[in-house]
Amino acid sequence: MAIAFHFQAVQKPAFFKIVPLRSWLKSIAKKEDVLLQDLNYIFVEDEALLKINIEYLQHNTYTDIITFDNSDAKGKIESDIYISLERVEANAQKYTTTFEDELLRVLAHGLLHLCGYKDKSKKDAALMRQKEEECLDLWANR
Repeated sequence: MAIAFHFQAVQKPAFFKIVPLRSWLKSIAKKEDVLLQDLNYIFVEDEALLKINIEYLQHNTYTDIITFDNSDAKGKIESDIYISLERVEANAQKYTTTFEDELLRVLAHGLLHLCGYKDKSKKDAALMRQKEEECLDLWANR
Protein backbone atom coordinates (compact mmCIF):
# COMPACT_ATOMS: atom_id res chain seq x y z
CA MET A 1 0.00 0.00 0.00
CA ALA A 2 2.28 2.73 -1.27
CA ILE A 3 1.25 6.37 -1.27
CA ALA A 4 3.94 8.70 -2.56
CA PHE A 5 4.17 12.45 -3.00
CA HIS A 6 6.46 13.94 -5.65
CA PHE A 7 7.18 17.64 -6.06
CA GLN A 8 8.44 18.51 -9.55
CA ALA A 9 9.76 22.07 -9.89
CA VAL A 10 7.43 23.23 -7.10
CA GLN A 11 7.93 23.74 -3.37
CA LYS A 12 6.18 21.50 -0.89
CA PRO A 13 3.79 23.73 1.10
CA ALA A 14 4.87 24.30 4.72
CA PHE A 15 1.60 22.82 6.03
CA PHE A 16 2.04 19.61 3.99
CA LYS A 17 2.65 16.74 6.44
CA ILE A 18 3.18 13.41 4.70
CA VAL A 19 2.43 10.97 7.55
CA PRO A 20 -1.00 12.36 8.51
CA LEU A 21 -1.93 12.79 4.84
CA ARG A 22 -1.08 9.16 4.09
CA SER A 23 -3.13 8.01 7.06
CA TRP A 24 -6.08 10.17 5.96
CA LEU A 25 -5.95 8.89 2.37
CA LYS A 26 -5.83 5.31 3.64
CA SER A 27 -8.89 5.99 5.80
CA ILE A 28 -10.75 7.32 2.73
CA ALA A 29 -9.83 4.19 0.78
CA LYS A 30 -10.96 1.97 3.65
CA LYS A 31 -14.26 3.84 3.93
CA GLU A 32 -14.81 3.39 0.18
CA ASP A 33 -13.79 -0.28 0.39
CA VAL A 34 -10.91 -0.09 -2.08
CA LEU A 35 -7.34 -1.32 -1.79
CA LEU A 36 -4.58 1.22 -2.33
CA GLN A 37 -1.76 -0.55 -4.14
CA ASP A 38 0.23 2.29 -5.69
CA LEU A 39 -0.93 5.90 -5.47
CA ASN A 40 1.38 8.67 -6.67
CA TYR A 41 0.55 12.33 -6.24
CA ILE A 42 2.75 14.41 -8.52
CA PHE A 43 2.74 18.15 -7.86
CA VAL A 44 3.68 20.31 -10.83
CA GLU A 45 3.47 23.84 -12.21
CA ASP A 46 0.46 25.07 -14.19
CA GLU A 47 2.27 24.85 -17.52
CA ALA A 48 3.32 21.24 -16.95
CA LEU A 49 -0.25 20.19 -16.18
CA LEU A 50 -1.53 22.12 -19.18
CA LYS A 51 0.84 20.12 -21.41
CA ILE A 52 -0.45 16.86 -19.91
CA ASN A 53 -4.04 18.04 -20.38
CA ILE A 54 -3.40 18.81 -24.05
CA GLU A 55 -1.40 15.65 -24.77
CA TYR A 56 -3.56 13.07 -23.02
CA LEU A 57 -7.03 14.61 -22.86
CA GLN A 58 -6.94 17.03 -25.82
CA HIS A 59 -8.12 19.86 -23.52
CA ASN A 60 -6.32 23.17 -24.01
CA THR A 61 -7.25 24.49 -20.57
CA TYR A 62 -5.62 24.86 -17.19
CA THR A 63 -6.85 22.48 -14.52
CA ASP A 64 -6.03 21.68 -10.93
CA ILE A 65 -5.91 17.89 -11.22
CA ILE A 66 -5.62 15.06 -13.72
CA THR A 67 -6.03 11.49 -12.51
CA PHE A 68 -4.65 8.55 -14.46
CA ASP A 69 -6.16 5.22 -13.45
CA ASN A 70 -3.53 2.53 -14.00
CA SER A 71 -5.49 -0.16 -12.15
CA ASP A 72 -5.87 -3.64 -13.56
CA ALA A 73 -8.77 -4.69 -11.34
CA LYS A 74 -11.83 -3.01 -9.87
CA GLY A 75 -11.35 -2.08 -6.24
CA LYS A 76 -7.54 -2.10 -6.46
CA ILE A 77 -6.08 1.35 -6.97
CA GLU A 78 -2.94 2.08 -8.95
CA SER A 79 -2.74 5.66 -10.14
CA ASP A 80 -0.71 8.72 -10.95
CA ILE A 81 -2.48 11.93 -9.94
CA TYR A 82 -1.05 15.21 -11.22
CA ILE A 83 -1.88 18.37 -9.31
CA SER A 84 -1.04 21.98 -10.12
CA LEU A 85 -0.30 23.72 -6.84
CA GLU A 86 -0.60 27.07 -8.64
CA ARG A 87 -4.13 26.25 -9.79
CA VAL A 88 -5.12 24.91 -6.37
CA GLU A 89 -3.92 28.13 -4.75
CA ALA A 90 -5.80 30.25 -7.32
CA ASN A 91 -8.95 28.18 -6.76
CA ALA A 92 -8.63 28.62 -3.00
CA GLN A 93 -8.79 32.38 -3.52
CA LYS A 94 -11.62 32.06 -6.04
CA TYR A 95 -13.72 29.93 -3.67
CA THR A 96 -12.66 31.89 -0.56
CA THR A 97 -11.09 28.99 1.28
CA THR A 98 -7.57 28.29 2.48
CA PHE A 99 -4.88 26.83 0.26
CA GLU A 100 -4.61 23.89 2.69
CA ASP A 101 -8.35 23.11 2.60
CA GLU A 102 -8.47 23.37 -1.19
CA LEU A 103 -5.46 21.09 -1.53
CA LEU A 104 -7.07 18.55 0.80
CA ARG A 105 -10.23 18.70 -1.31
CA VAL A 106 -8.25 18.09 -4.49
CA LEU A 107 -6.28 15.20 -2.96
CA ALA A 108 -9.56 13.57 -1.94
CA HIS A 109 -11.16 14.41 -5.31
CA GLY A 110 -8.55 12.42 -7.22
CA LEU A 111 -8.91 9.42 -4.94
CA LEU A 112 -12.71 9.59 -5.15
CA HIS A 113 -12.51 9.45 -8.95
CA LEU A 114 -10.50 6.25 -8.56
CA CYS A 115 -13.24 4.91 -6.27
CA GLY A 116 -15.72 5.35 -9.12
CA TYR A 117 -17.24 8.77 -8.45
CA LYS A 118 -17.81 11.03 -11.43
CA ASP A 119 -18.43 14.78 -11.71
CA LYS A 120 -19.57 15.54 -15.25
CA SER A 121 -23.33 15.75 -14.66
CA LYS A 122 -24.98 17.98 -12.04
CA LYS A 123 -26.15 14.93 -10.09
CA ASP A 124 -22.72 13.31 -10.15
CA ALA A 125 -21.00 16.59 -9.25
CA ALA A 126 -23.31 17.03 -6.24
CA LEU A 127 -22.47 13.52 -5.01
CA MET A 128 -18.75 14.16 -5.58
CA ARG A 129 -18.97 17.38 -3.55
CA GLN A 130 -20.77 15.51 -0.76
CA LYS A 131 -18.06 12.83 -0.71
CA GLU A 132 -15.35 15.52 -0.68
CA GLU A 133 -17.03 17.12 2.35
CA GLU A 134 -17.12 13.73 4.09
CA CYS A 135 -13.38 13.38 3.41
CA LEU A 136 -12.69 16.85 4.79
CA ASP A 137 -14.69 15.92 7.89
CA LEU A 138 -12.50 12.81 8.27
CA TRP A 139 -9.45 15.09 8.14
CA ALA A 140 -10.86 17.52 10.67
CA ASN A 141 -11.85 14.73 13.07
CA ARG A 142 -8.71 12.61 12.83
